[in-house]
This record gives sequence, structure tokens and C-alpha cells, in this order.
Amino acid sequence: MTNASVRPLWKGRALALVGILLVAFSLRSAVASLSPVVDHIDRDFTLSPVVIGLIGAAPPVCFAVFGLLTPLFERRFGLERVAVVAIAVMAAGLLLRGFAFDATTLLGATALVFAGVGSGNVLLPPLVKKYFPDRLGVMMTLYSTMMAVSTFLPPMLAVPVADTLGWRVSLGMWGVCAALALIPWLTLLIQGRTDAVADLSPAAEPDPQVITTRTHLEPDAVEVATGPISVAPANPRVFGRMWRLPLAWALALVFGTSSTIAYVSFAWLPALLVDVGGVTPATAGFLLSLFALVALPCSMVVPILVVRFEATRPLFFVAAGAGLVGLAGLFFIPTVALAVWVMIFGLSAIMFPLSLVLLSIRARTPESAVALSGFVQSIGYSIAAVFPLLIGLLHEVTGGWQVPLIVVAAVIVIAMPAGYVAGRRRTIEDEWERRYGRW
Repeated sequence: MTNASVRPLWKGRALALVGILLVAFSLRSAVASLSPVVDHIDRDFTLSPVVIGLIGAAPPVCFAVFGLLTPLFERRFGLERVAVVAIAVMAAGLLLRGFAFDATTLLGATALVFAGVGSGNVLLPPLVKKYFPDRLGVMMTLYSTMMAVSTFLPPMLAVPVADTLGWRVSLGMWGVCAALALIPWLTLLIQGRTDAVADLSPAAEPDPQVITTRTHLEPDAVEVATGPISVAPANPRVFGRMWRLPLAWALALVFGTSSTIAYVSFAWLPALLVDVGGVTPATAGFLLSLFALVALPCSMVVPILVVRFEATRPLFFVAAGAGLVGLAGLFFIPTVALAVWVMIFGLSAIMFPLSLVLLSIRARTPESAVALSGFVQSIGYSIAAVFPLLIGLLHEVTGGWQVPLIVVAAVIVIAMPAGYVAGRRRTIEDEWERRYGRW
């Protein structure tokens, strides 16, 4: 790729940049804002461990379902139109969650939230690939960093806001943030600019049928060559091929492990820290924020290390090792340096930006990126959906946290072979051609 084919990040696509970052902020704030105020909600109506487990399982369940449905919607209506609907659903659910009057309505509003979030998760990687094919590394860093910010900020604010203004305001205020993400995408739709992204190269002829992609993953090989960007929607044939590719399954398992750790932590880490660490609920909320804060530098550094140096395997095994060490500290000596164990465990979040950037660089075209994203997230979230409820049931049956911690550690260990396979320097198209012939 020549320098002429790379342009400033904001030139001709500022609305898309703002829209992607605002959506990224809303995706995780929806998850991280509930568990710190469970004790406040419980004062108004009872939340049993099973209900909390179901609420914790709602994100991956919805993500799995809409990971399968979103590529179909995108094929019929287009990336941006589906994104607008997903954001609107997410914002409505977040606002309605603040009006819940019992466990059932809280669970229903939470399911609505994560229906929108599930679609947004699938759509973000292809949106980035469509609008910023020449800036994938930078954009992955920006939007994964925004997701990290929106993960540690809600737990930090949730309890103080709930103490001052009530838990309903603490939950509902994030709906306003999500609603703001509608503005740039609605503006793009009204302006009619979503079907024609400006030419990356001033000298290129407008041929919307041609997208030239570098197929080998050298350090800078996640760039699309000259020409206007024409994104073909995913089709069932491409999606169906994912089931036959070990690389796609490896990515799904890595993503599933990352999601399992995240959603088990968001659902149960505050309660675990109160029980085993002897801290107050407010301190537990702060420690959950600290757990999420560790992901911020990871989100900034990991995409660059993967894109530039293909450091997939080292990063995965650092994340897995840190997760096991943190769990061991919480298991054996939780009252000694509790914050240190939480921070070390938080390094397992390296897997999340790692998974996100792999969804783009392990596919040659936006079309296959949509299919890979839908497959990986639907399978990964199906795996993760089991564990928040399972951890709650195990805690209730055993009366402690030792068995739940062992189960989470086992998930990390089982995922290690998948992390090795995900580090192969090839795309899903490369793997298909090696196994079955022409893509």
C-alpha cells in the first residue's frame, strides 16, 4: 500500500468515527453498571442468587442469539440501518431498567438491553473495516480503549450515584449515553452517505466492485488497497463455512473464555470480594472498577502488538497465566493484598481486545469479517452464557467460593490449545483454501 492510499483518520468520515466510539462506550457500560448496585435494588425487591445468575447470563445468551440473527438482518437492511435499530433498542432497555419494579421486569429490561448490545458487538468490526480499512490498528485501539473506559467507569460511579440519587438513576443514566450514539448514524443515514465511503486514493478510479486485499499477514498487512469501499453483506454460504474451520472455532473458544471471565466477574466478583475479602459493598464496587481499569492499557497496546508484530500467542498466554495467578490468590490468600490479586486477574482482559482485532485480521474482506464475527460471537457467547448461572448455583450449593473459582480456572486451562491455534498467521480464507480448494 502506498502512502497515497492512507488518509487522515477523520477526513470524510468524522461522523462514522464518533458513532463507532459512542457505540463502543455503550456496549460495556450496559454490562458493568448493574452488579455494584444489586444490594440497593434488593432493598426494594428481592433478588435471589438464581435471579442474579440469570441476569448475569442474559448478556451472553442475547449475544449468542443476535450473533446469529444480526448477519441476516445486515444482509437484508445494511450495516448502518441495523446499527441504528440496535442502538435504539439498547438505549430503551437501559432507560427501562431504571423503572423496573420487580425481578421479572428487571430481567426483561436487561434482556432488551443486551439484544441491542449483541447486535452492536457483531456490527462494530465490519463497520470499522468498512469505514477505516486503512486505519484498522488505530481504530481497534480507539474503540477497544473506549470499551475499556466504559467498563471501569460505571462500577466506580454506580454506588455513589445510587447512594445519592437512588439505584434507578444509577442504572437509567447510561441510557442517555446510548441515545447519544444514535445521532451520528442517523445523520449519516439522512445524508445518504452510508453507501459510498470516500475513495482512499485520490488517483483511484471509482470501481465499487473491486476491493484489493493483502492476503498474507505481514506486520502491516491489515490494510485494504485503493478504491472506494463497497461492503458486500454476509451470506449463508460464507457463514456456513465457518463451522468447518478450526481457526474459526479457535477464535470462538478464545472469545468464549474472555466473555466467561468478564461476565462471571461482572455478575459475581463484588459478592465474592465481600465474602472472601471482608470488604464493604462500596469497596467491592471500587475493586470491580479496578479489575476493569486494568483492561484500559491492554486495549491500547494489544491491537498494535497484534497488527504490527503478530504477537497473538504470547499475549494469549500472558492473559491466561495472569488469570490463573489471580484466581490462585483469591483462592488461597484473599485477605492478603486483595487489590493485587484483583489487578492480576484483570490482566486476563488482554483476551478481549486480542479477540476483537483477530476478527478483522483473520478475514480478507468485510463480507467474511461479518460472517466470522457472527460465528465467533454466537459460539463464544453460547459458552459464556452457561457460567454466570452455574457459578451462582455452585455458590449456593457449596456455600462458598472455592468450587466456583476452580471452575473458572478450568475454563482458562481448557482454552489454551485454542489460543495456540488462533495464533496461526493466516486468514479463514487461507485455511479454507488449504483444506477444500478455492474460496
